[in-house]
Formats: sequence, C-alpha cells, structure tokens
Amino acid sequence: MGDLERITARRSELDALAEELAKQQQEVQAEREELLVAERVLNRLAEQDRAEAESAVASSPAPARVAGRAVLLIPHRGEGLDEAALPGDYRKILAIVRAADRPVQVRTVGEELGLETAARGKLEPLRAKMTRLADRGWLHKRPDGRFTARR
Repeated sequence: MGDLERITARRSELDALAEELAKQQQEVQAEREELLVAERVLNRLAEQDRAEAESAVASSPAPARVAGRAVLLIPHRGEGLDEAALPGDYRKILAIVRAADRPVQVRTVGEELGLETAARGKLEPLRAKMTRLADRGWLHKRPDGRFTARR
C-alpha cells in the first residue's frame, strides 16, 4: 500500500502542477494577445506619422543647389497646395498683391516690404520673385507689367 499512496500523492502533485501551468499558459496567451493589439496600434500610428511627414515634405518647398548654394524651389500652384508651401518672403508678396484692390506694380510691393525703391536695380530681385510666382501660377502678370492675384 505504500507504493499506491505514493503514486496517488504524486498524481495529486502533478494535477496541481498541471492546473498551475494551465493557468500560466492562459495568462501568457492573454498577454500575447494584448501585445499583438498594441503592436497593430503602434504600426498604424507609425504609418499615420509617416504619411503626415511625407505630406509635409511634399507641400514644403524642395531645397535645391544652384552654383553650390542652397535655394528653395517655388512649387507650381495646384490642387492640394496652399500658400504654406511657399517660403516666407513669397507668402508676404502674395499677401500684398491679394490685399490690393487693383493690379499692383513691383514698386508698390517693394514699398510695402520696406525696400529701397528709388533705384530700379534694387527692385529687380523682387521683380524676379513676382515673375517666378506668376510662372508657377500663384500670380497673374498682366501685359502692362503689373500683377494680380489668381483666384
């Protein structure tokens, strides 16, 4: 009978151990499922962040190098792009032209920007910027050389 009691006692120990292992296995499985859900959420958030970053890069001016100097390219006006895609000085020019109730000359915009307008040569960089805005569809350059904002 001693052997039978030892076998019964051992079976009882193994049954308790099996119950404890089953409980641990359920806890492990539940934690693995929680981690899987957390991983999916983090992947979605990372995709959203990546899409937002790509969108911001696409709408910002693209840097380029000309003669070894970094310059900003002015994007063509299109759907999905607003003034935020332009560098600050170009946004100021666009705001001045939009605020005017009639077509404006380069000299008028230069005065609004606080540039020296007495010498014609001082306005040429501004004229180039306004022409660039017109070429990209942000402004309209009239035949008389004045500019208006596009709607």
